[in-house]
Amino acid sequence: MKVLLINGSPRKNGNTSLALAEAEKIFAENGIETETVCVGTQAIRGCLACGSCAKTGKCAVDDLVNETAPKFEQAQGVIIASPVYYASANGNLISFLDRLFFSTHFSKTMKVGACITVARRGGCSATFDELNKYFTIAGMPVASSQYWNSVHGREKGEAALDEEGMQTVRTLARNMSFLIKSIALGREAFGVPEKEPWTPTNFIR
Repeated sequence: MKVLLINGSPRKNGNTSLALAEAEKIFAENGIETETVCVGTQAIRGCLACGSCAKTGKCAVDDLVNETAPKFEQAQGVIIASPVYYASANGNLISFLDRLFFSTHFSKTMKVGACITVARRGGCSATFDELNKYFTIAGMPVASSQYWNSVHGREKGEAALDEEGMQTVRTLARNMSFLIKSIALGREAFGVPEKEPWTPTNFIR
């Protein structure tokens, strides 16, 4: 079993990395492998709306998005972590996620999703809501914790001082581990929920 960790911070070994490392320890204790993809330092452009992925199943811009797609397909869960900028996730990360989720045509049903937000002070809740929308549009159960998944700290290393935030991350990883294992057992016994054919309904025309 594997969880893909997507780090949206441009800071090497910053507070977002600290939060993910805390989760990584818990996954290791539960026998779940992790792999981290760092997005924050990459030059990721937004979607071109070219429609090419509908034919090819991959993004026309061949960058980290296409490199990450098979890792996402193979993983049973994904955590997206981001620093907070103006009550939003890192812009590079949003461009990456828009293209990753839209261009990949493999089923994401019952992959477990979660996000972690990191801020000096405010904006975590708005960013938390923003990132969870990627999971809920894709049929992915969202793992919860004991609080909204936010960690506070500005300078490198300060997140380690947020004891409640780090505990929230550990609880999230434990809950996510349980959910991933439970879904694996459910797949064996019951399969996955039946899907109806998509019925797109346009508001105009």
